[in-house]
Amino acid sequence: MSLVISISGKGGTGKTTLAGLLLRTLLDNGKNDSILMVDADPASNLQEVLGVEVDKNVGVVADELKKKIEKGELPLGVSKADLLEAWVYETLVELPDFDLLVMGRSEGEGCYCYVNSVLTRILDAITKNYDITIMDMEAGLEHLSRRTDRDVDIMLIVTDPSSMGFKTAERIKELAHEVHINVGKIYLVGNRFPEELIGLLEEKAKNMGVEFAGSIPSDPNVTRFNIEGRSLLELPSDSPALKAAEKIAKRIGLLN
Repeated sequence: MSLVISISGKGGTGKTTLAGLLLRTLLDNGKNDSILMVDADPASNLQEVLGVEVDKNVGVVADELKKKIEKGELPLGVSKADLLEAWVYETLVELPDFDLLVMGRSEGEGCYCYVNSVLTRILDAITKNYDITIMDMEAGLEHLSRRTDRDVDIMLIVTDPSSMGFKTAERIKELAHEVHINVGKIYLVGNRFPEELIGLLEEKAKNMGVEFAGSIPSDPNVTRFNIEGRSLLELPSDSPALKAAEKIAKRIGLLN
C-alpha cells in the first residue's frame, strides 16, 4: 500500500527543509521502502536541499506539449496524454535510495486546463508505484484551490512562530475540507520554535482540530548547510533538527 504525504504551509516556514529531513530520517533507519520525492513548489528548491541535479522538469515538458498542440505539430495517431506521460517519466530522476520528480513552473499564457488535468492523473499513477511519496507543496493556498494535493494520507502543515504562519495553517486546514480533498490525518508541525513556546504550539494544534506532530528546532547545521548549498542528506547524525524529524516521523507513523 502506498503512503502519500504532503507538506504545506506559508512561504518560508521550512516545508522543504522538513521534506529533506524526513527523507534523511527514513534512509537512516534502513527503510527498504521505495520512496518518491515530489517538488510541487514552482520555486523548485527541493533538488538543492537533496543535492540532486535536475535537467528538465514537468513544467518544461508541459510547455512543450502545449506549444505542439497550438502549432498542430503532434504526429497523427499519437495520444496527447500518452505523449505527456512519456515525457513526464523522462524527467523522473532515479537514484539508488529514492527518486525525485520536479514539477516546476509552466510559462507563457493560455489555458493549461487540459495539460494540468492530465498531469494530475499521471502523478496519481506514479505515486502508486512507490511505498512512500513525500510532496513538497508550494507556499500558501494555491495548490489546494487547484486541488494539486488530490487525496493524501497525511498532510503536514508547517508554521513558524508568527501570526501569519498560524493563520495560513488554519486556512489550509479549512480549505482542504472546502475543496473536498480526502485527507487521512492532518498534523501541525512547528519550525524554529523556542522550547518555551512548544506548549503554545500544541495548544494551537488542538484549537485547529488537528494533531500535533512536533517541532524542528533552530539548528546551526541546517543554517550552515543551506548557506553553503550542501545537501541536508549529509547532515551530522547528531543534528538537533534531524533528531526532531525522527520523533515527528515516529509520531505520524512513518517509523515504528
